[in-house]
Amino acid sequence: MSKKILIVDDSALVRKQLRGLIEDLDFEIDIAKNGQEAIDKALATNYDVITMDINMPVLDGISAVKEIMLKNPTAILMVSSLTSENASITVEAMELGAIDFVLKPGTMNVGVAQSGDDIISKIKSLSRIPRRRLKIPIPVKEVKRERRKAIAELPPCSTEIDKIVMIGVSTGGPGLVERIVSSLPLNYHQPVMIVQHMPEQFTRAFAERLARVTELPVHESSTNDEILPGHIYLARGGVHMHMRKKVSGKYVTVDFKEKNGRFFQPAVDEMFESAMKVFKPEKIFAVLLTGIGDDGAEGMVQIKKAGGYTVAESEESCTVYGMPKVAYERGGVSEMMHFDDILQKILTYK
Repeated sequence: MSKKILIVDDSALVRKQLRGLIEDLDFEIDIAKNGQEAIDKALATNYDVITMDINMPVLDGISAVKEIMLKNPTAILMVSSLTSENASITVEAMELGAIDFVLKPGTMNVGVAQSGDDIISKIKSLSRIPRRRLKIPIPVKEVKRERRKAIAELPPCSTEIDKIVMIGVSTGGPGLVERIVSSLPLNYHQPVMIVQHMPEQFTRAFAERLARVTELPVHESSTNDEILPGHIYLARGGVHMHMRKKVSGKYVTVDFKEKNGRFFQPAVDEMFESAMKVFKPEKIFAVLLTGIGDDGAEGMVQIKKAGGYTVAESEESCTVYGMPKVAYERGGVSEMMHFDDILQKILTYK
């Protein structure tokens, strides 16, 4: 039986481009020209995937996502152009339950063919997500209550770095990262380094969003940004986040501009492998969460073999059981656990 997809866009050209890409996938294709039409159709039909434009007449994409996820949770793929405003709106849509986003064909000097490959890959992955895993994210105010409860569990924080927490995540990840960041106690002992697969405008918007849900300092990574306990570092889009130790003994982040043959930039493997050159393995806590592909798997293997602690999200809670699965199959996982248990491990790590 064919899977069903709803293309939501007010532009006839974009609808035509998306239909042309999807036609070969044996999907039953439906069309909506605005957010209200999308809601009406999504509540009447169980689609496997919805591609959602942002700026539309009658009703915008963000309002449509909110209504659909409340009344009939569906795998939604945001289709966004590369602007600061659309980046912020796309991040908000993912906080409301949208799973992932793609750039419109031709955006950011990316050819239609390359952009099309990304769109097809993500549509295929989203269509395989069981409906039971599609859920409305936990409101930030609830997560803040968790954070307040956790504050008393740790002694006061010093300025010396003892250990480091690193988190790699992709599809389905922004809501999880927000939960982690907003749950961290004010006296958290470790620096937290995060790679979330996103282009530059989007990591900037995401870092701004994270800064609004925590009282801890949040940095979009940059060269010579000192790594400090209780600070959160989000890898900048378009570069890899590396780390190095200066002669003074201070640790800093480094924007590494070469792709190094990686599909993603920033890449989780680049962060993991860079940390191995700077920190003792027993001081590393590496976490790999939901995502398409295998980024981070090889770095997990190296960290675990060297004596570091590696945790991957279990299939039970993963939106897309890709990156954690590959890491586990390659022997790079010390423990596999539900996201809720991973969150507790991070909060109590010392």
